Amino acid sequence: MIQSHPRISKAVIPAAGLGTRFLPATKATPKEMLPVVDKPAIQYVVEEAVAAGLDDVLMVTGRNKRPLEDHFDRNYELESALEKKGDADRLAKVQESSDLATMHYVRQGDPKGLGHAVLCAAPHVGDEPFAVLLGDDLIDPRDPLLKRMIEVQEQHGGSVVALMEVAPEQIHLYGSAAVETTEDSDVVRVSGLVEKPDPADAPSNYAIIGRYVLDPAVFGILRQTEPGRGGEIQLTDALQQLAADEKVGGPVHGVVFKGRRYDTGDRGDYLRAIVRLACEREDLGPDFRSWLRRYVTEEMQER
Repeated sequence: MIQSHPRISKAVIPAAGLGTRFLPATKATPKEMLPVVDKPAIQYVVEEAVAAGLDDVLMVTGRNKRPLEDHFDRNYELESALEKKGDADRLAKVQESSDLATMHYVRQGDPKGLGHAVLCAAPHVGDEPFAVLLGDDLIDPRDPLLKRMIEVQEQHGGSVVALMEVAPEQIHLYGSAAVETTEDSDVVRVSGLVEKPDPADAPSNYAIIGRYVLDPAVFGILRQTEPGRGGEIQLTDALQQLAADEKVGGPVHGVVFKGRRYDTGDRGDYLRAIVRLACEREDLGPDFRSWLRRYVTEEMQER
């Protein structure tokens, strides 16, 4: 029987990381503002939240992250200059980011990990379920993962994590989930989670990717969670407690994602994400794909 649970309306986007893997580019520019084709990565994430019906967005930031706030704010001088030029297309693109959602900001202060960043959202979220979107994972809008996760949470309550099957030798890069099947082919029951396990110790090759729908009970657990792997407060550790005792905050389910995901967390995958998205653009794709074919052919001939 389908149960009714509180409607989710708020999204939390942790964006306080230093972006050290992209130095020196991120010395003065937040990694979330690095362009993926012609939009900063963070805008794709906010657009995803809005497409899932979440237009109340809290961004958890840190030092030197002011450009994030500026990007989603109005820029009257630029808008006026574009309007005087009659450049309606670029004016619309500039205004789009400031009209996307109701944006809120809070500073994390101390970089104590993802769990601590989520805890910083507690005063804004209150006693409601909410979504968490990590900016390193861009999910193709043609594959509405977050919307499906919200459906599962509204049906079962508790929390929902996004899972993706990876090669066993890659599981040490992710959190890993122990799972049980359900009646829905794309939904599993999560019975345990481990943060970045050794491949031999991983409960499965289901990796947690950067989308969560969380019961507010997670805040109480996070307040009591000691630093774990890497000396940080791990969200995975708090979810493990929820999975172990559903009386605390309901069960934990996983949605198994098999769609298009663009990982912008490291330099190689960031470049691949740009190429893939550029190839699929109607305005850029045809010319770019032709150039790419010629380039690859010439490179293969030279080697």
